[in-house]
Amino acid sequence: MTSRPTRGRGRLALALSALLGSALLTAVPTQASAADGSVAVQYRTSATGATADQSEPWLKVRNNGSTTVQLSQVKVRYYFKADTASASYRFACSWAVRGCAGITGTFGTLANPTATADRYLEIGFTSAAGTLAPGADTGDMQLRFYQANWQTLRQSDDYSFSGTQTAYGDWNKVTAQLSGATVWGTAPAGNDPTDPTDPTDPTDPPGGGQTLFDDFSYSSHTDPAISAHGWNVRSNSGGPGVPGATWDPSKVTFTSSGGNSVMNLETSTAGTASSTVQTEVLTKATKFRNGTYAARVKFSDAPKSGPDGDRLVQTFFTINDLKAPMADDYAEYDFEYLPNGGWGEPSNILYTTSWETYNPDPWQAVNQHTESRQSYAGWHDLVVTIDNSAITYYIDGQLFGTHDAQYLPERPMSINFNQWLIDLAGQTSTTPRAYDQQVDYVLHVKDQVLTPAQVAAKVAAYRGAGTAFVDEVPAS
Repeated sequence: MTSRPTRGRGRLALALSALLGSALLTAVPTQASAADGSVAVQYRTSATGATADQSEPWLKVRNNGSTTVQLSQVKVRYYFKADTASASYRFACSWAVRGCAGITGTFGTLANPTATADRYLEIGFTSAAGTLAPGADTGDMQLRFYQANWQTLRQSDDYSFSGTQTAYGDWNKVTAQLSGATVWGTAPAGNDPTDPTDPTDPTDPPGGGQTLFDDFSYSSHTDPAISAHGWNVRSNSGGPGVPGATWDPSKVTFTSSGGNSVMNLETSTAGTASSTVQTEVLTKATKFRNGTYAARVKFSDAPKSGPDGDRLVQTFFTINDLKAPMADDYAEYDFEYLPNGGWGEPSNILYTTSWETYNPDPWQAVNQHTESRQSYAGWHDLVVTIDNSAITYYIDGQLFGTHDAQYLPERPMSINFNQWLIDLAGQTSTTPRAYDQQVDYVLHVKDQVLTPAQVAAKVAAYRGAGTAFVDEVPAS
């Protein structure tokens, strides 16, 4: 586990050139765009060529009605023609006025393919995106999608594309739904977005499928099944965290929550290094690389006893060893929650970070991260997927961040959970206090990219069958 994330070298250079002065190609919506509580969509692109390495549908959503619109009730579809029948696509948000963390992108297939469309990209919003007052718009949403293998895509035959639309204008070749009703645009013939036969396409690549699943149904840290199932409960000294702190296996316990067995990691301190006890559980094998990683984790904002304020880090991550400073085959992919801030942050922040490499002394880091400054106290479903084109993070079923191919792993990794203190400066009291982080389950599916919904279904199937543990992932 490394320390503070710093922004790395991204592969994408944001296209922030001035808008061209050409005339807007204004399209008249066919459905109630000016009705009370309805929305309109504007479109432009900076990828104007007939072919490109990625398509860039930049969008704005505007409230044309007289009442406030919850963006979480809005879905926008951009229609395109797949380059091959087996092509898989990936979505990314490069920049958005309201923040990329509040925007989701999923792909689907059309029930009635046409000459210019057999797929769509559906843009949605989380509650974090907020609302639109009457007459307001979302501002710039600089979106993009690309083939999973980064092959050149042809966009000149895509229904929603226009290479001449280089300035924002109303665009009726995208559709918008508000609370399930289509209120803007015209879909390709025979493909109204409300068509119940329109199936979603998770764009899963083939291959792999071997699974690690653990429900953490153990009696204690001394249960021999823990080691037999490939886990190490840490006791050795060293970083990360407070120098001189100990890592105590006895503070890893197992309890019940919501009818499921959960693992509890307790970290405590009384304001000195010698009184600081940290916890970590990790796989003994470093055999995990591409695929889907998921865990249900309960973060804590406050100690269960004693004064609050310690600069705590609560985590779920994968990692391999740094063989030398700035070694280019290092890899690490983190969910890190800081309930009381740290690393220069004053309060709650959650990071997802993808690492290329680092130098511990003097400190130098090459990584890419996404952050959200809000409380994440409570249970959360954490998913990260890694394929040959990107690293994608989800929280509670919503896209949180997509990181570039530069940061893909070159060697297998272990799977880890830990809870530790950055330092002792956040709370200087010598009154003892203790913090809990809990883990409900962990899942890894080798070489397959699953959606959060597919993760939930797979976990439910294991539990429904009474399967508490399985490990089919071969040694690397």
